[in-house]
Amino acid sequence: MEVFEQEQFLPITREQAWEFFSRPRNLEKITPPEMGFEITSCRGEQVYEGQVIAYRVKVAPLVRLPWVSEIKAVVPGESFVDDQIVGPYRIWIHQHSFADAEGGVLVKDLVHWQAPFEPLSWPVKVAFVRPKVAEIFAHRKEVLAAYFAEDGEFRRSS
Repeated sequence: MEVFEQEQFLPITREQAWEFFSRPRNLEKITPPEMGFEITSCRGEQVYEGQVIAYRVKVAPLVRLPWVSEIKAVVPGESFVDDQIVGPYRIWIHQHSFADAEGGVLVKDLVHWQAPFEPLSWPVKVAFVRPKVAEIFAHRKEVLAAYFAEDGEFRRSS
């Protein structure tokens, strides 16, 4: 099982962070464009326990796969967990959490994942999947840092 962790300080309140991150449609705004991320089904504007969200993602040129996640746990204002039930990974469990910090909020991502066809996929995991996971979250971090201004507003540069 692989583990990916990332923390990011944002100059907004925990409540503002929750408002943004708990809305599934905002995931499109922070996902690398080359992934062709598209939500195909999502009931509700804000995450809730048991919510099922369906997406399509591009994993290679001309290869788009379905990805379906279920929201497994929600602590309003503090955290939520999404669990891939169909998708490109054998396992993908992502905990999003938010903690007050001086002058803003600390946003934490904790992902437990496993590539498909383990252990046979080890070379692909090392050469492609692990770097891609890091790239996705690096993009997310960069976009969030650029988009959240001192006044807590999400701004799109394009």
